[in-house]
Amino acid sequence: MNILYHLTIPPPRMPGTDAVVKEIEALRARFGGRLVYLNPNRRCVYVPRIAFGFHQLLRLHAWERDVDLHHVFNPDPYPFPVLRTLRRPIVYSLTGGVSNVRPNVALFSTFAAVTVSDERSLERLRSWGLDNALLVRPGTDTSPFTHAPLPLRSQVRLLVGSAPWNRAQFRQKGIDALLAAARRAPDLALVFLWRGVLADEMERRVRRLGLQGQVEVLNRKVDVNRVLAGVHAAVSLATDPAVIRPYPHSLIESLAAGKPVIVSRCIPMADDVERMGCGLVVDSADTADILSAVESLVRGYEALQTQARRAGQSEYTLQAMIASVGRVYERVRAQTDRG
Repeated sequence: MNILYHLTIPPPRMPGTDAVVKEIEALRARFGGRLVYLNPNRRCVYVPRIAFGFHQLLRLHAWERDVDLHHVFNPDPYPFPVLRTLRRPIVYSLTGGVSNVRPNVALFSTFAAVTVSDERSLERLRSWGLDNALLVRPGTDTSPFTHAPLPLRSQVRLLVGSAPWNRAQFRQKGIDALLAAARRAPDLALVFLWRGVLADEMERRVRRLGLQGQVEVLNRKVDVNRVLAGVHAAVSLATDPAVIRPYPHSLIESLAAGKPVIVSRCIPMADDVERMGCGLVVDSADTADILSAVESLVRGYEALQTQARRAGQSEYTLQAMIASVGRVYERVRAQTDRG
């Protein structure tokens, strides 16, 4: 099977740090195919989403002669006009949570499949009439992660992934609320995984709040397993499920390393966290809820850590994710053969 994979983000500034790119590379290793970046934007040029992919149009049509299907990865159900020019079946994977904004059902119904990674999003899409919506459970390579216990003493250390892509996401992803929580709680330390975007802005906020002694911003490619060895838990927050992956990779990796997680209720992974007892769920991404969750983490840390270790190596495996995507591809192939 020859697959053309499409990404709507620019190539990452730090290769090897973007979770979706790593997911596609794992799929390419299993199924083959080529990766195309539909987003032409760079630092000094801005092209709106409506025009994404047209700079690649001649190549797309040339490559399509040998392609069995297209697989598009995008956070929200945006109707990219370039997709209307493609002739092969399209699988559209939503990498973000599905908000309450109804998509272009007429267009998305023409795709061979629309995949999501959580039951909430699947139910919402199907309620809008998208009978081609399918569930692909998340997964990552857990083999690099080992459990390194860190005793709770005078300081609680939290790992924060899912860095902002724009300034609005400092609020939407709870970054500002976490910094405010650290300012109110001197025994709370935060370790941020950054990816080269808005790093100067983040450093300014840390300096302005006088948090240089409590906040570390790792704006480089790091060994995440080693970083996790130096924290007690990981946290991902959001005010809207559309701004973050339903299953943030930083949380999956934290569980793989046997470290509990703190997650906003609006993020679909919260359902799993509550069911498995491997972390804490906060109702809102505000400072008070964060500090309350940290207190609960300290009180129940031993039990939470035990549950995190149980869940981490079995719930979100790369093999299960690849097999799930493979079933989608086989479904598309069968539809094509019948057609």
